[in-house]
Amino acid sequence: MKNPNDGFLKGRIRSVKFALKGMWLLITTEDSIKAQLFFGFVATLLGFYFHISITEWLIQTLIIGLVLVAEALNTAVEKIADFIHPDYHKKIGFIKDISAGAPAFAVIISLIIAGIIYLPKIIAIL
Repeated sequence: MKNPNDGFLKGRIRSVKFALKGMWLLITTEDSIKAQLFFGFVATLLGFYFHISITEWLIQTLIIGLVLVAEALNTAVEKIADFIHPDYHKKIGFIKDISAGAPAFAVIISLIIAGIIYLPKIIAIL
C-alpha cells in the first residue's frame, strides 16, 4: 500500500522491494516457476554451447521472460480465485483454466523458437 509520506524515490525503492519479494515467493513456492527456470537455465547453457548469435540471445531471453511472466500471472490469478472462492465452483474453474492457457501458449511459442534456433545447429552436428 502506498505511504502518502513517501517521496518519489522512496516509493520506487519500496516498489522494487515488493517486486523482489514477489519474485522470491514465486521461486521458492511455485513448482511451475521452478520448472520454467530450470528450462530457461538449460536453454541458456545450450546458447553458450552452440554460440548462438546476439539476435538469437535477445529472442531467447525475451521468450524465457515471456514464459516466466505468463506463469507468474497465472499463479496470481489462481491465488486470487482460490481466495475469492476456496471451494470448487464451475465459473472459478473456467477462469483458472483460461489463466493456465496463457503460459501454455508461451511455452508452445518458446518451443517453436527453440526449434528455429537449435534444430539447424543440432542437424549440422549430425
